[in-house]
Amino acid sequence: MIHKKYLSFLIVFIMIATMCLSGCSGKTELTKIQVMEVTHSVFYAPHYIAVTEGFFEEEGLKVEIIDGKGADKTMAALLSNQVEIGFMGPEASIYVYNQGKEDYAINFAQLTQRDGSFIVAREPNPNFKLEDLRGKELLGGRKGGMPNMTLEYVLKKNGLVPGKDLNVRTDIQFDVMAGAFAGGEGDYTTLFEPVASLMEKEGKGFVVASVGEESGYIPYTAYSAKKSYIEKNPDIIQKFSNAIYKGMLWVEKHSAEEIAKSLQPHFPDADLDVLTNVADRYRSIGAWAPDLIMTEEGLNRLQDVMTEAGELNQRVPYDKVVTTKFAEEAMKNK
Repeated sequence: MIHKKYLSFLIVFIMIATMCLSGCSGKTELTKIQVMEVTHSVFYAPHYIAVTEGFFEEEGLKVEIIDGKGADKTMAALLSNQVEIGFMGPEASIYVYNQGKEDYAINFAQLTQRDGSFIVAREPNPNFKLEDLRGKELLGGRKGGMPNMTLEYVLKKNGLVPGKDLNVRTDIQFDVMAGAFAGGEGDYTTLFEPVASLMEKEGKGFVVASVGEESGYIPYTAYSAKKSYIEKNPDIIQKFSNAIYKGMLWVEKHSAEEIAKSLQPHFPDADLDVLTNVADRYRSIGAWAPDLIMTEEGLNRLQDVMTEAGELNQRVPYDKVVTTKFAEEAMKNK
């Protein structure tokens, strides 16, 4: 009798132990996805904060972020299925759609609403004016990329024609522009943060103007995925959008110093004071979008900039390269 009771107890104990091993910890297996970003910058603060503050894990995702070092490389990785999600300027999806690809990239969430680059000079100049660029050489980034197109848009708006009134160089890769400038190339350069502030700290360059402040609203950076991936994995796209929106709300509610502390694991070479100043600098120009939705007006403005730069011959329909349903759902539930 005792033996039977003991056996029954043992069986129940084993069953409970087995259940606990698989589920009592409260942890479920996370879905792993790879995201390639166009560059590694504090400009994308909500993107990193979604990692640090655990928002992706809350949504059941484990996200690996890869530095693509340019929108062209990021889009190539997305189209070749090396990553599930690309994070870059929406101009890349416009180029791909106009190439006639059947399985093109669709933008499902916008993160930034202004250009994130700054004009950097060799000496401090608190009285800098864009007119000071006349007759000078400026490192502008890759031809056809958002940084260079927005820069040229701003220059023309202020009466400076690239190739005539100044030399805007597009022959230096985006990720090596700081090194090229420090090595003596150009009179000015454009850089993202925290690279610009790190150069200031080293005395190798000084921020004199914000391209984004001059350009006004443009849907500058967005998340995209291939049409086929979105159709097959709407739950992952939704969870990803939810996490990013949580990151955006967190940034909105916290101080520049709190943002810097959350960013520090992603930028170990930057001191906390540098990251705080950078976060404050981006917030002051309204760099981060208030929500995830890329509007039709915004896409049209972007295509105006591309046309002005001579990079767009055929405009694309808004409903082909943009979907807002995931953004709307994420914002509705928070």
